[in-house]
Amino acid sequence: MSERPSDAPRGRWFEDFTAGDVLRTGRRTITSTDIVNFACLSGDFNDVHTNHEYARASPFGEPIAHAPLVFAVAAGLNYASGVNDGTLVAVLGIDKWRMRAPVKHGDTIHVESTVLATKASASRPDAGVVTFARRFVNQRAEVVQEMEIAILYRRRGAA
Repeated sequence: MSERPSDAPRGRWFEDFTAGDVLRTGRRTITSTDIVNFACLSGDFNDVHTNHEYARASPFGEPIAHAPLVFAVAAGLNYASGVNDGTLVAVLGIDKWRMRAPVKHGDTIHVESTVLATKASASRPDAGVVTFARRFVNQRAEVVQEMEIAILYRRRGAA
């Protein structure tokens, strides 16, 4: 049995992705503390996120998570999965980002990424682009956010 050197990437290389592959992350619960901390970090103290009385009278009935907070947690879940560890070069673009349902204190989300396409880079022989349909899903199997995201990955054996 060969061991992987400690500095070797554990992530997937460009060649490891095939259209139709589905990758799922672990799960994480969003808390009121997350929502308040994100408001402090971003400076977005919109009442729908931070004012319980206002939010109680809103269609949501309670404060909801900021959409970029949910995206940031999803990015952390992807990182924790190891898929990008040492092989991701850059995020090239996000398209069709849609908010489908609110995320509230106590909701637990995970990420489902389906490979839509792979394409070797014309300008970088050491990398290729993988495009995903990415869905953020709660504990009730409801899609709360979705998007398409293009990521540049390292190619195996490229200089």
